[in-house]
Amino acid sequence: MIDIFDIMGPIMVGPSSSHTAGAVRIGRMARTLLGDEPVKAAVHLHGSFAETGVGHGTNKALIAGLLGLAPDDLDIPNSFELAAERGLAFTIDEADLRDAHPNSVQMELVGRGDGRLSIQACSTGGGRILVNRLDGVDVSFTGDYHTLIVQNMDNKGNLADVTTALSLARVNVANMSLNRSSKGGSVMMIIETDDPVPAYMVELIEKQPGILQVIHYRKES
Repeated sequence: MIDIFDIMGPIMVGPSSSHTAGAVRIGRMARTLLGDEPVKAAVHLHGSFAETGVGHGTNKALIAGLLGLAPDDLDIPNSFELAAERGLAFTIDEADLRDAHPNSVQMELVGRGDGRLSIQACSTGGGRILVNRLDGVDVSFTGDYHTLIVQNMDNKGNLADVTTALSLARVNVANMSLNRSSKGGSVMMIIETDDPVPAYMVELIEKQPGILQVIHYRKES
């Protein structure tokens, strides 16, 4: 079955759904995962993003997303000026990301509260995105679902504790992956759900032994 979204594309400020709308969504995703207002951003463009990004407004779209603008916001072309007004200092350069999708970007962010995030993501077409790496750990999620990102130490029982909590909250899991840096190191759980996880359950998971960080991404309507 063909989705009408695949035919018409997203509601957006152009010119390109992949280089502009997708780039805005990557920036918005990064902002959400940082969990703070970004004040510093190092942006590294790869492949087609680097080659044609300026012409398609990819650079301005990424910064617009970091500022929280939506893909249809008419202020996207003015994002550099808005960043200066809001105190977001940024650099943009080119990078060769091995085996990455042509429409890829890597960003290192610092938040107002000194929180930090490293993210690599790509725009896959039609305004859709895929997050490939978070803080050095390989991941794979799209933002098309509500997503719970749990970082913990490689301890026995943590996965069962998290899934039990979701079951008690009657949250249905759509997709789940487990990624770890090394045996005994840090682990990142990516749990995509049909419904948002209640705030009280996110707080409960955060308090469990061995849990380092919990981020809840609510999909955009």
